[in-house]
Order: sequence, then structure tokens, then C-alpha cells
Amino acid sequence: ASFPLLCFRSPLVTPLIFGLLLQAPFTQPSTITRPNFVLLLADDLGIGDVGCYGNDTIRTPNIDRLAKEGVKLTQHIAAAPLCTPSRAAFLTGRYPLRSGMDAVNNYRVIFWNAGSGGLPPNETTFAKILQHQGYSTGLIGKWHQGVNCESHNDHCHHPLKHGFDYFYGMPFTLISDCQPTETPEMDRAFRRKLWLSTQVIGLITLTAVLGRLTGLISVHWKTLTCLAGFSLLFFISWFSSYGFVRYWNCIMMRNHEITEQPMVTDRTTSLILKESISFIERNKHKPFLLFLSFLHSHTPLLTTEKFLGKSRHGLYGDNVEEMDWMVGQVLDIIDKEGLKDTTLVYFASDHGGWLERQEGKRQLGGWNGMYKGGKAMGGWEGGIRVPGIFRWPGVLPAGTVIDEPTSLMDIYPTVVHLAGGAVPQDRVVDGRDLLPLLRGAVAHSEHEFLFHYCGVHLHAARWHQKDTGAVWKAHYVTPIFSPPGAGACYDRGFCPCFGEGVTHHEPPLLFELSQDPSEARPLSADTEPLFDTVIRRIGRAIEEHRRTLTPVPEQLSVSNVVWKPWLQPCCGTFPFCWCDKEGDD
Repeated sequence: ASFPLLCFRSPLVTPLIFGLLLQAPFTQPSTITRPNFVLLLADDLGIGDVGCYGNDTIRTPNIDRLAKEGVKLTQHIAAAPLCTPSRAAFLTGRYPLRSGMDAVNNYRVIFWNAGSGGLPPNETTFAKILQHQGYSTGLIGKWHQGVNCESHNDHCHHPLKHGFDYFYGMPFTLISDCQPTETPEMDRAFRRKLWLSTQVIGLITLTAVLGRLTGLISVHWKTLTCLAGFSLLFFISWFSSYGFVRYWNCIMMRNHEITEQPMVTDRTTSLILKESISFIERNKHKPFLLFLSFLHSHTPLLTTEKFLGKSRHGLYGDNVEEMDWMVGQVLDIIDKEGLKDTTLVYFASDHGGWLERQEGKRQLGGWNGMYKGGKAMGGWEGGIRVPGIFRWPGVLPAGTVIDEPTSLMDIYPTVVHLAGGAVPQDRVVDGRDLLPLLRGAVAHSEHEFLFHYCGVHLHAARWHQKDTGAVWKAHYVTPIFSPPGAGACYDRGFCPCFGEGVTHHEPPLLFELSQDPSEARPLSADTEPLFDTVIRRIGRAIEEHRRTLTPVPEQLSVSNVVWKPWLQPCCGTFPFCWCDKEGDD
């Protein structure tokens, strides 16, 4: 069989054969055509909830198939441990405090559709750049980056103002308040205080009135009228917002139009899947970007009848298995339309699982495997280490596992460069192009340092010492677990970033993650000869990083997150906001 080749060999052919033998087994970047992008982002999914990351009881065959056919990242890090800041970093490739999307207070996410904070209009998302590159761009599912600035329909923070041609989903986030049968979740502790204050004020007013009527207390009726008026105004001031959370926050939109207010949760999953498949089918003949931002696996864990009771981990496991099925449906339509080899698929979670989310004995939050901590904890691995999987047949080597530090912020330059665009040069972009690492062209991540924030407070930093392979991580602030030793802040529901609920460490806690990924054995100058050297090097990196930060407006300030009735999206005449246009259809 080799005879014709030997006979055909010539001075021109020999160099050609030699060059082909030396060529990398996958297509060189210069010849890569612009792919489609399908970005799949789960909500509150723990790294320990996925089969290919070690879970052997929750069934995730479709996510596992992505890993088998692509590249699995084992040290994929979210830029923040909560939804709003993490997603802002994902969309912009920048630490969220650069855009004002991380909090100085305890309001660490967008709290209302009628708040004025959100992803600033001057931020450039990867969707906006791809839109300019001729891509059709769509966002299906969760947004949680704000809606309005000054009026109920200016939509200054809306997805369509940030580079998406099409949007269907929730401008807010799924919460238990959206399900009438569930216990309210939003600002639960604060609401209890408001109820208690209302009852105390009401009781004082009633006592004063009864005292006046019985002659036991000498109080002018004018004073009593003012007291009663104050009681009523106090009640209205908070109940007008917190009493109608389901109507104000649990809405669905198609582009700029509200389609459901409140949302009909029984059909939400099927509509999101239907919209995702429809977007791919509509745009299959041109380059497209689909950002499918799942509502799974955030409480109240909306799960259809088909999956209820099918997993070994209660409602949470049912919900994760349904999300995996949805991933499979999207992959199937990509295959059916002949787009598999021209589509880069990415799967991740926005941050770690929510350990404290329980109702009675029911665990409604995720599992973060061997990693300490979870959602809301800015430093511990369990809050920020997430699944990260890429698939692009013929370009990325199948079945590859990479244990280099990478970030959700890296999606930004990776997608932009593959689409033929340019990363903005007028601002700091913290993400790095992952393609060389994913293809095996380089051995190490470009990230030497990653900084781990809780709100605007730096809690930890990691140093990837490339010459030795060590990954050092220094903790400057850690939350105080409650009860002690529990591994989470069960008494609070969330671990705080500052104040009495945290411990400051001097010297910092130091771990070597390649040897101790569970962060169980802190090192010291007595046990680690390089302790002082490592702490000094990380300290210098933090100083250099802080010099790149510039003051920006705080999008999550109290004045921006508070409910403002004049900003409330409404499909009727406020306050009569009710519609079901999907049902009408």
C-alpha cells in the first residue's frame, strides 16, 4: 500500500510530508472558522453534583458526555460566590468590582426588578462584540443584571441593551416567592423584623386608643390619629413591596415585552427549552451565540412531573437531573441540524452550591464535593470552584482533563477572539484566552494570580507557581461558621463578608491546593519553609492588582437596590400588573 507513495516522492513532496507530520493533531488557529457558541450556565449548581466531577448518585449523562467529548477543567473559578457579581464578571471578563457590581453592604445581588442598579451601559459584554461581528445573539433564561435606571421602561440594563438580539426569560432570578406553595425566601429575616415592628406599633396604637376610650390614658384624639396614620404608613411602606414579591420580581419577558406577570411556574421549564431550540433552528444558517442561562438548580427547584421523585437526592437531585436532560435536548438539536462540528459548547455553574438552603429536614441546596464552603463564601473553594467543560469536535481534543487555574472571566476573550473580534483596549480585562490551553498548545494557564472577593472585600488570593506546579492560596478573611465547625453559616442562611461574622487572619491562612484541595491543613512558617516567601509574593501581587482598580458608581448600594415603584416593570397600569400572554396564545 505504501508503494505508490514511495514512487511518487519528489523534492517538492518530501517537505510537504515532513510538515504534515510535525503539524499539531488539531486545526491551527489561523484556519479555524468562526464557530457558533452555545454557553450553558447553571444556577447554584455545586461541583459535587455532576457525575464527571465525582458524583455517582445524581445522573448527569449529558453533561458527562460533553466532558467525554471535550475538555474538562478541574480548577475552574467563579469571580464571585453569588449570582449578580459572578454573572457580571462572566459577561464582561472583568472582576465585578470594576463595574460596580459587587457590594459594600449586605445587599450583594440585585434585589428587585424595580431597583435602579445593574450592569452599567458603558460595560461591553461579549455579546455586544459578537453582535458587531455579525453574530445573532440570544439570551434564554436568567438575567439578574438589572432592568431600569430612571423610568419603568427605559430598560437601560436590559439584555437587549447589552448586545443580545433576542431575550426570553426572567430579568430577575428564580426565588421561592415565585412558587405560591413555598415558604418566602427573599429577605426573610428582614421581613420578620418588619412584621414584628408593625405588630408592636399596631399594639401601641390599639392600647392608646383603648386607654383613651376607658379614660385610663389622657391622649388627644389628634395624637391618636397621627399615631394610627403612622402605623398605616409604616405598614404600607414595606408591604407594598415585600407583600407582592411574586408580582414585582417573578415575571417573564420576551425582548422588551412582559409575557407573564406573575410567571406561571408549571410551564417555565418547557418554554425555556422550546425557546432555546427555536433560537438554534432560526439561526442555523448564520453564526450565532446562544447563552442558555438555566433557572435550575436554584430554589424553588421548579421540576416537571416527569422527573419528580426519580433521583436519589430528593427534589434537588430531581431538578439537577431535569437540567441534564435539557442539556441533552440542546445537544440533540445541535446534532440534528448538523452543527456539532461548528459549535463550541460550554457548560459551567455561576458559583458553588448553597449549603445552608434547607426547609426542615429537606436539603434544597447543592453539594460542593470535597471542597470547603459554598455559595456566598468568597474565599473557600466550595463557593467558587465550579464545573467547566468545553466541547468542539475536531478542534479540542476529546477526553482531556486540565488542572490549571482558569476563570469564568476567560470565556470573554476566548469567545471574542474566536469570533474575530477584539478585546476592548480602553479598560482592564481580567480574563485570558483559553484556546491555546484547551487545544494543548501551551501547558499552563496564563493566570499567575487570581483574587477572590466577597463583595468588595478581598478574602483570598491564589498564586500558580508555574515552575513548580504549586498552587498557593492565602486567606486573609474567612467566615465564622455557625454552629462552630458546621462548614457553613446555618444560623444566618448566608455567610457574611465583613463585620462580626468573619475572622481576619494575620498572618494569612496558607494552603497548597495541589496537595490539599480541601483546604484542611493550613501551613505555617514552622511547617512550610517557603511560607514567608509565598506570603510576600502574594502580597505584592495584591498591591499591583489594587493599583489597577478605579472608583466607579456602586450599582448595589442601598439606594440602588431598594424597590422604587416608578421603576417597576408592569404589563398593565401600575399597580395593577397582571398578564399571561403565553396563556392567551
